[in-house]
Amino acid sequence: MRSLTEQDIRNSFINCSKGEAKRLAVPRDLAERPWDDLDFLGWRDPGAPDRSYLVAERDDRLVGVALRFQAAQRGFLHRSMCSVCLTTHPGGGVTLMAARKAGSAGREGNSVGLYMCTDLACSLYVRGRKVPESGARFEESLTTEQQIARTTGNLSAFIGKLYT
Repeated sequence: MRSLTEQDIRNSFINCSKGEAKRLAVPRDLAERPWDDLDFLGWRDPGAPDRSYLVAERDDRLVGVALRFQAAQRGFLHRSMCSVCLTTHPGGGVTLMAARKAGSAGREGNSVGLYMCTDLACSLYVRGRKVPESGARFEESLTTEQQIARTTGNLSAFIGKLYT
């Protein structure tokens, strides 16, 4: 992914108002992000424990999505799998993220949900740059490039549902 500026990020959101996009908390460490290893930029809002955001490139343009989730934690023995990168995590490492749909459907209260890594580090897990709390990912017969393609495809399919 190409490096992004704060203005790039704020201008990309499809499921919130311009005012909401202007007020949301953008990461302060954009210059230090591992852009070459990211398929999308994802972060949690430090001031709102139930909000996260992601920005991805789709059809040669940036698409920002505001997400909400329930902050409740599951027990450590419970394991869940991310629907984007297929990484399993114990406890609260995977969360159901809900995104309001774009346009009039979103204004009517319609949303789409997806189980995702709570820290939104899917790109780093797939590339082996970050290890889940459980210590390892499942061994796959797919190459890293194929896993990256699957991850970006899963995310693109989710974003596509926000438009319908």
